[in-house]
Amino acid sequence: MRTGFFWDERTFWHAGGNYAGTMPIGGLVQPLAAGSLPESPETKRRLKNLMDITGLTDTLDKRTAPEATREDLLRVHPDSYLDAFKATSDTGGGEIGHHAPFAQGGYEIATLSAGLAIAAVRAVASGDLDNAYSLSRPPGHHCEPDSPMGFCLLANIPIAIETAKAEGLIKRAVVLDWDVHHGNGTEAMYYGRDDVLTISLHQEGNYPLETGKLHDRGTGAGEGFNLNLPLPAGMGHEGYLHALDTIVIPQIKAFAPDIIIVACGYDCAAPDPLGSMLAMAQTFGAMTARIKQTATEICDGKLVVVHEGGYSEVYVPFCGHAVLQEMSGSDIHAADPMHKALSNRQPNPRVLAFQKQLIDDMATELGL
Repeated sequence: MRTGFFWDERTFWHAGGNYAGTMPIGGLVQPLAAGSLPESPETKRRLKNLMDITGLTDTLDKRTAPEATREDLLRVHPDSYLDAFKATSDTGGGEIGHHAPFAQGGYEIATLSAGLAIAAVRAVASGDLDNAYSLSRPPGHHCEPDSPMGFCLLANIPIAIETAKAEGLIKRAVVLDWDVHHGNGTEAMYYGRDDVLTISLHQEGNYPLETGKLHDRGTGAGEGFNLNLPLPAGMGHEGYLHALDTIVIPQIKAFAPDIIIVACGYDCAAPDPLGSMLAMAQTFGAMTARIKQTATEICDGKLVVVHEGGYSEVYVPFCGHAVLQEMSGSDIHAADPMHKALSNRQPNPRVLAFQKQLIDDMATELGL
């Protein structure tokens, strides 16, 4: 496989604001000894380091990319938002949305993050690469057209899709979001359109609280082209695969896109501090294998994975390594040091049966 890996050291230099975890410092909230936001560069840097050590990096086509242009950004974000973001970035940084702070120069780093996603989608859509992974930072799936939120400053995936559409490379796309948090920004962009099928698997009742409902299916021309699967806390390996096999993959095949893009958050992994799910590195590898096979069957294998959330600095690297191993077809494996412990935490047969029935009931309720 010709698998591209798009990354740039400069994205690791993005800095959040005066936070301790997800809480602004002040009052009784003490500063942390190190770090601020959970969205740390170390999750991404340690993934790249692990791949370097195992040798997986050497099997990939490593590339960087230029920053997204103003023209690229304007396909998704209005001038008013871009101007406010740039002005705040130029004058020391700050926060102009909800839980989305940035330091001076944050605008340029965010445009680079979006640029990596653009380049990955362009390379795959044009046939230059079979598939590609964009190690984008800051992430993008919570950013709405006129407002950043949830660590996300620009809508990386919609920007990449709209650029590819403007260049005549694609007409229809699927965005599959398996981050533990609902992909509200991507949904907002395409809620009234039928050329992009958006699918979000997320923990019910997690951030953001007001979006991601089962019956939010789109409006107008987009009715039926937005699919939310709010999953109960404790969903494990087999539950995620059941959701893919019974609902997600059939819907992707029925839509018949030109390309599949995965908004790949690793925060549904069991050790993650911002989620309460029980996925493992093995889960991400298995989901990737299924989506890769689906892409092979319906869109000549055109698959792009864009990095989103995931906040366990220790465990994210093993999850990402499993994804890239599957994408590239490599036999280079990074043994999961937590596999035995996490396997023992998987739902017991009675709970798993309940979870599978819940997913089947969702499909029935939605008429799928």
